[in-house]
Amino acid sequence: MAPPRNVVKIAIKMRDAIPQLIQLDQAKPLAAVLKEVCDAWSLTHSERYALQFADGHRRYITENNRAEIKNGSILCLSTAPDLEAEQLLGGLQSNSPEGRREALRRLVPLASDMIFAREVISRNGLQILGTIIEDGDDLGEVLALSLRAFSELMEHGVVSWETLSIPFVRKVVCYVNMNLMDASVPPLALGLLESVTLSSPALGQLVKSEVPLDRLLVHLQVMNQQLQTKAMALLTALLQGASPVERKHMLDYLWQRNLRQFIYKNIIHSAAPMGDEMAHHLYVLQALMLGLLEPRMRTPLDPYSQEQREQLQVLRQAAFEVEGESSGAGLSADRRRSLCAREFRKLGFSNSNPAQDLERVPPGLLALDNMLYFSRNAPSAYSRFVLENSSREDKHECPFARGSIQLTVLLCELLRVGEPCSETAQDFSPMFFGQDQSFHELFCVGIQLLNKTWKEMRATQEDFDKVNALTYGEVLRLRQTERLHQEGTLAPPILELREKLKPELMGLIRQQRLLRLCEGTLFRKISSRRRQDKLWFCCLSPNHKLLQYGDMEEGASPPTLESLPEQLPVADMRALLTGKDCPHVREKGSGKQNKDLYELAFSISYDRGEEEAYLNFIAPSKREFYLWTDGLSALLGSPMGSEQTRLDLEQLLTMETKLRLLELENVPIPERPPPVPPPPTNFNFCYDCSIAEP
Repeated sequence: MAPPRNVVKIAIKMRDAIPQLIQLDQAKPLAAVLKEVCDAWSLTHSERYALQFADGHRRYITENNRAEIKNGSILCLSTAPDLEAEQLLGGLQSNSPEGRREALRRLVPLASDMIFAREVISRNGLQILGTIIEDGDDLGEVLALSLRAFSELMEHGVVSWETLSIPFVRKVVCYVNMNLMDASVPPLALGLLESVTLSSPALGQLVKSEVPLDRLLVHLQVMNQQLQTKAMALLTALLQGASPVERKHMLDYLWQRNLRQFIYKNIIHSAAPMGDEMAHHLYVLQALMLGLLEPRMRTPLDPYSQEQREQLQVLRQAAFEVEGESSGAGLSADRRRSLCAREFRKLGFSNSNPAQDLERVPPGLLALDNMLYFSRNAPSAYSRFVLENSSREDKHECPFARGSIQLTVLLCELLRVGEPCSETAQDFSPMFFGQDQSFHELFCVGIQLLNKTWKEMRATQEDFDKVNALTYGEVLRLRQTERLHQEGTLAPPILELREKLKPELMGLIRQQRLLRLCEGTLFRKISSRRRQDKLWFCCLSPNHKLLQYGDMEEGASPPTLESLPEQLPVADMRALLTGKDCPHVREKGSGKQNKDLYELAFSISYDRGEEEAYLNFIAPSKREFYLWTDGLSALLGSPMGSEQTRLDLEQLLTMETKLRLLELENVPIPERPPPVPPPPTNFNFCYDCSIAEP
């Protein structure tokens, strides 16, 4: 007979004792369970003990998280968190260096547990650790362990980073600026200062004034990935906290010190693979670089600005210097104005007064900057572009100015110029670290491709208006529909064949999604305060009955199923939530900076005893989001409705249809099935098998 639903079979172990195999009744109070376990080992004062998970981070078990105990879980009996905290803090205050070191070694792995952390913090544990860090008597292992424990305790958010004292922050800054023998100290000090900078504007200004940029450059040039990552993290945090003017000065100084070239050669193209955390910080640095373009993008051209009018004239003269200047010499003012207006029209401005075209925001003055950069740095290509189109028929000329304005808008949208940095994105482009003025260089390539494509398509002004009126996705869909019509793929017989193939191909996609879940994915933990360095791994068991997950370190190889401590039975899963419906996204609010979280967030609601609980995810990319939500939907028996499924299904349908129709190549397929011929006048051709042959 199967045990009741609220009873689980577990093992409990203790040092120097034979493990106990018990049936844990989840309805029984935890204190009563502890009393029975202690009695079995003849231990008195059961209130001095607590249960911990034996695997992972050895979290203490309370009434709130006891529902996570599953069949087969292994627990261990240990000292209660309040007594453990008292013992360890007593060890930290001892006069024995070895006793202090041993207490820190035991404290660090427990500091990530919220229950234990509250006990330590309530007993002034942060102040005790802060004193050890400020005294700096031991600059080796003791200091490293103290910094790690302090950061772990602060991560719980029980105490605000803004409460840290200025002398404490300055002492941590000293550890960043010093040349220490112990290589483990600087990364920890840098990580702590990053948290301070992101959480407290006032202390962030102190860090900015005390940590020279040159010192961060020194740390970045050390061939140590952990040190480089933490130095880059603090650098991006300082840049994010600076004003736009300060940020520009800081980036200009860093580029003068060849940081861009170093990143490109020694980090992006390093022999060692780049970690996710470094990729994120390079994305943030790229976003901050592009953010410097926002003021120009948001500023319309001022028709009363003498400087901006002169820039427009420089643009015109670079294209029509010979024609314009020679033919304009000796002309009256009215005639010269008329000639300039005509030349501006030839440049592709919609109005004879180009200021009216550049009043659009975005792209504002950024479009003018791009056109001037192109004319100055690629004068031959610029002149060829303008003169080629001036000699074409009116309807076939490619408008340089209109194309430049629209291309600048498109680049700003694609590169998200001026948008807040994402907390999870890692999609930086090496191009922006490969050369100076990358945005303008990208424009130069794009505008020449526009002219080339315009000529090849023999496009007209009407096409330009259509492209501006439609999104890129709509244009692609229109082109795909036209191609399908040309190939005859939309003929009724073909559509009927495609419908018959769909179930089989959807089954193939479902199989691929579940295999992807079995491979597993590394997810990043996101707090309500900042992006964290902590990772966790989740995968589906080969029999598709369990989701197994657990924490892991960055750079570690994928864990085995046996090493993952947590399990979620698929049978307990209720529903899949995405976007703003996820509880961990609702907690972060609805600010614009959290838009990326909405797009990548999903949660699984499941039964935990009689309560509903959630397993929350932030996908590392949009593709992973689609794969996981499709796979989880398949496990729940729901349809897979992601954009990736639609694309995969269309690709498979196209391939399978073409394979089925190979024998009919160049054979026209009728729109309607051919008529069935009339029956024959007689059936004498039929052979009667019942008649025996002589």
